[in-house]
Order: sequence, then structure tokens, then C-alpha cells
Amino acid sequence: MRDTARVAAAPAAAPPVTRATKIFYGFGSIAYGIKDNGFQTFVLLFYNQLVGLPADWVGEAIFIALLIDAFMDPVIGQMSDHWRSRWGRRHPFMYFSAVPVAISYVLVWNPPHTSRGLLFAYLLVVAVVVRTFITFYEIPSSALSAELTQDYDERTSILGYRYFFGWFGGLGMVFLAYAVFLRPTAKYPVGQLNPDGYLRYGMTAAVLMLAAILISAAGTHKRIPWLRQPPAHAPRSLSGLLREMFATLSHRSFLMMVLVGLFAAMGQGLNFALALYFNTYLWELSAAQILIVTSTVLAGALMATMLAPLASRRMGKKAAAMLLLVLGIAAGVTPITLRMLGHFPANHTPLLLPSLMLAVAIAASFAIGAAILISSMIADVVEDSEVRTGRRSEGLFFAANSFVQKAVTGFGLMLSGLILAAAHFPAHAKPGHLPPGVLERLTLIYVPSYVGLYAIALGFLALYKIDRAGHEANLVRLAQAAAAAEIGEEIEHIRTLS
Repeated sequence: MRDTARVAAAPAAAPPVTRATKIFYGFGSIAYGIKDNGFQTFVLLFYNQLVGLPADWVGEAIFIALLIDAFMDPVIGQMSDHWRSRWGRRHPFMYFSAVPVAISYVLVWNPPHTSRGLLFAYLLVVAVVVRTFITFYEIPSSALSAELTQDYDERTSILGYRYFFGWFGGLGMVFLAYAVFLRPTAKYPVGQLNPDGYLRYGMTAAVLMLAAILISAAGTHKRIPWLRQPPAHAPRSLSGLLREMFATLSHRSFLMMVLVGLFAAMGQGLNFALALYFNTYLWELSAAQILIVTSTVLAGALMATMLAPLASRRMGKKAAAMLLLVLGIAAGVTPITLRMLGHFPANHTPLLLPSLMLAVAIAASFAIGAAILISSMIADVVEDSEVRTGRRSEGLFFAANSFVQKAVTGFGLMLSGLILAAAHFPAHAKPGHLPPGVLERLTLIYVPSYVGLYAIALGFLALYKIDRAGHEANLVRLAQAAAAAEIGEEIEHIRTLS
């Protein structure tokens, strides 16, 4: 084992993480939730059906933007891990991101009136800018979850707040969009196809993102004295940084979690991009009904924040995550499968809306609960890696995981565009007036693709090795190493004085 005291230990007298701190910490994820839900819910429909870009062009632009942005994640994560300042390693980046995020998000919803080629380029550029600046907040903020506490169960609780506020912000903004900005009019009877509301939506979302980031950074600022500082002799050369990154990221359990995130993000990207299509054209829901169904995801997120810690305490994180993931996959495809088999309530009947609400809430509680546990499992890799390498690399671990998920979520978005093209889904389509066979083709391609991607993720999740006993043993080893290093420093100090 290398010198595990190279990164200064947090003071033993660090106060416990209060509920207020958890709330402030989680509150910042509202910004990422707004951005993520906005991109995955509205961008494809807005640029395809309203701006006029072909669906596969939109998917390809987002995919390329995500690939470019994804490469920034490890860079920012490594920078944050080695950043030395009186505000610590994380908060300078969090404060810096707020204003650029807000400005760039407004630009997404205000495209110029120009040719298809220039519109493609515009979407690509603004998507890269938004995602890059949100990364300056998201990666350091994510890394804080492993720094605020080392307790096996407390981490799951902290991340539960993060996920809840992320979904609250994202879904709340979607709710606001449908209720205020995308309301049906005489000219646009289908509210989500009303082009007039998208810029006002973008401006409101930008203000909320700015506030969420600044409130979270300020609310956790008082924890800075108890957060870790990097070693003064951290490597400065590019080759040294690359060697350090490779040694850190080659951790086996972490690599398994990266592969879990890779395939799960593909499935999530596919699901999110096509959800509005299914709501609009398969279920033929109005904007108000989509609003109601979407809001039930928040109920699922709230249940997940209670379900994940409970399941973790009783079963351990890995077993609990696997169970919840299986249940989430099954619940997610049940309504569409039953509709194709002729066993789901028909459109415009009284049972359709409550049936969809129940199905969505159940699927969300399982899926979000699994996501909370998976993030908590990544946090536990930090100490296991520190035992092996002598470094705390919270930022790099969460950045690398984000790198993979961003890249392949873009793949999921691109895949959704290709699926729409393969199903011969027409542009400017009207609900209830699609050509015969379009919805059947769309469903027959989507369901096996979605299930298959998550099934692969489940297989890699089974290979994760860190359990409660292993994590607690790592904490003991690190405490012993830190104590030995402190004794060594005292002996060296005495020798110097003599």
C-alpha cells in the first residue's frame, strides 16, 4: 500500500452532515435536472417538428455535442481533484459555472431563421457550450458526495437528496413548461407543438438554474474547512497526470460501474427521447394530460429517496440495486407491451390516465432508487482506490463515469432518431392521423432495444465487488495509515528540533 496520507485527512472534529446541508447540497442538482430534462424531453421535438431539422440530424448533432463535451469531464474532474485554494477543491468551479450556464441555455431555444446546414451547426455549438459549463458545476458537486461523509449508509441518504432535487427541478420545469409556456391555443391545439412558448421556457429555466447553483454552493460553503485538500506535490506534467489518471481509473469495480452506466445511459437516452412521441402519438395525450403523467415521476423520485436507503441497509447496495433495476425495467415497458397485446385501456377512456400514472410512478421509484444506489457504490470506490493508490480522486471517478454516460446518452438520442427514421415516422405528424403500421414498427423496435440495453447493464452490475464489510475495512486501513503518518511526522519534527 502506498502512502495513504498524501491527501490531507479531514479533521476528526468535522461536524455531522445535517439535514440542512443535505438539502443545500441536493438543491444544486435542480440545474442539471432542468438541463437534462430539457434536452431529453424537448430538444428533439422542438428542432424536428417546429424548427424543421430532420430527426436523425437532431440526434446526430446532440450525439456529436455530447462526445465533445464528454471529453471535458475527466479534465475538469482531474483539475478539481488537484485544485488548491482557500475555497477548497470544488467550490471555485461551482461558483464559476452559474452565469455561463444560464446564458447558454437561453440560446438553445432561440435558433436563427436560416438554412438546415447552419441550424445543424448552431444546435451543435450551443449544445456543446451548455453541457461544458454545466460540467463545471456537476462534476465538483458530484464529488462532494464522497467528501461530505465516508459512512456506507449516509452516502446513500445524501445522494437521495441529490437525485430527488434533480428530478424535482427537471420535472418541475417540464410541468411549468406545459402549464404556462406550452398551453394549447386556437392556432396550436396541441400545446407541445406551440413554437411561441419555447423561448420563454428557456429564459425562465436559465434563471432557476442560476439560482440553484449559487444557493447550493453558498449553502455548502461552510463545509469547506472539513473537506480534503490535494497534496502540494501533485504531478504537474501531462505525462504524470495521464499516468495517475490511468492508475486510478483501472480500478476493477469502478470499471464495472462504468459499463453499467454506459448501457443504462443508452437505455435512458432512448427512453427520454421517445417518451414525448409515445405520449403524443401512441397514447394521444393532451399537453395537460402529459403534464399530469410526467408529474407522477416526482412521486416516484420521492419514494426512491426512501426506498434506496432502506433496501441498502437490508440487502447491501449491490443486491438492492440489481433488484430495483430489474423491477424498473419490467415496469417501464409494461404499458406499451400491454397496448400492443390489446390489454391496456384504450385512448380517451377514463382508465387510460390513471393507469399510465400508476405505471410511471412505480417504474420511476424503482429506476431512480437503483440510480441512487449505483452512485453511492461509485462513491465507495474512492476509499478502495485510496487504499491502493494513496490518492483521493472523487472528481476523477465521477467525471469518468459522467464521461461515459454523456457519450452514450448521445448514442441513445441518436438511436432514437434512427428508430424514428426506421419506423418511417413522418415530420409534422398529427396525433391520430399517422400512416398505418408506424406505431407498431416504432414499438417493435423500441421495446427490445430498451430491455436489451438495461439487461447488459445488469450483467456488469453483478461483477461489482465492494460490500459493506469491505468498505468498513478500507476505512480502518486508511485511519491506521493516517495515524502512522502523523506519528512519523511528529518523530521527524522532534529529530529536527534536536
